[in-house]
Amino acid sequence: MSDVAEVRLGEELDWPSLERYLRQRLPHLEGAFEVRQFPNGSANLTYLVRFGADALVVRRPPFGAIAAGAHDMLREYTVLSRLHAAYRRAPLGLHYCADPAVIGAHFLVSEYRPGVVVWDQVPASLDVGPDPGRRIGFAVVDALADLHLVDAAGCDLGYLGRPDGYLDRQLRGWRRRWEAVATEGLDAVGRVADLLEKHRPESGQPALVHNDFKVDNCQFAPGDPDTVVSVFDWDMATLGDPLTDLGTLLNYWPEGATPAEGVPGVENLGLPGRDEVVQRYAERTRQRLTRADVAWYESFGCWKTAIIMQQLYVRHLRGETNDDRMSARGQQAVRIAERALALAEGLS
Repeated sequence: MSDVAEVRLGEELDWPSLERYLRQRLPHLEGAFEVRQFPNGSANLTYLVRFGADALVVRRPPFGAIAAGAHDMLREYTVLSRLHAAYRRAPLGLHYCADPAVIGAHFLVSEYRPGVVVWDQVPASLDVGPDPGRRIGFAVVDALADLHLVDAAGCDLGYLGRPDGYLDRQLRGWRRRWEAVATEGLDAVGRVADLLEKHRPESGQPALVHNDFKVDNCQFAPGDPDTVVSVFDWDMATLGDPLTDLGTLLNYWPEGATPAEGVPGVENLGLPGRDEVVQRYAERTRQRLTRADVAWYESFGCWKTAIIMQQLYVRHLRGETNDDRMSARGQQAVRIAERALALAEGLS
């Protein structure tokens, strides 16, 4: 999969307006203006913007109706402008624009980092030494654990969220999002919500939570499958229960040859198993955890992802996107919801 491509039809912005704005706000930029798109994300629109030899990343929310609290570019900019000092895997946030007149929505600008993103196969540049897939997988888990060990107050992010009552608010908020996009054939989503509320655990020590941590939101340096050098997509970051991140990661993780729904081809990477993911995370964060200890969080991660897939599918139904991949998200939502229900029915 190519990490950059020509801008997708229908996702063009007002390029002259963006160029003028960036040259005014970032006066060091010189050279010819050029735009490409990062085409593999499913929601926010992300562009590689070049001024001669200088490259930047510009991100804005998707077109159409936006769920309350979603696609928060100010939150992402705030995190990236401060977290970088304590967690070098976070690209540096450079600028935030609140004026929708520039390109039709608020947006952020961050540094561009070249590197390797892993999709449906181990890239040739990471196929180094024995078991590169397992090493890639463990590197992703280490990057998540290291995020949860960051002192949020020490990098001026201690105010980012309200850890007390975090899980209750998550359940209420995602249920509201589901009610806004519900269609027939997904009764399992409501049943999962009821079971999650019934069996909600007590949260432990709060931490910085990414909220969409997965393999393809991580970047590697060529030749090094053992270290994640960058983590992307911070618009839902907050302070809360860190095990929700682990549950989300498990949702996106294959089990042997069984694929992870919504992440096509990831089962081909040779990643470690889900039990090994939990063990590695526990060792890195100095906790005692088993797969059973995080079963609620794994079900929650599946449930939340099913709702996200449904949101993307409804954007397709409304004609708010020309991305052909979105037409398949409805059936993916059904299958992920069924897995979430199977997990939730096993809770006690």
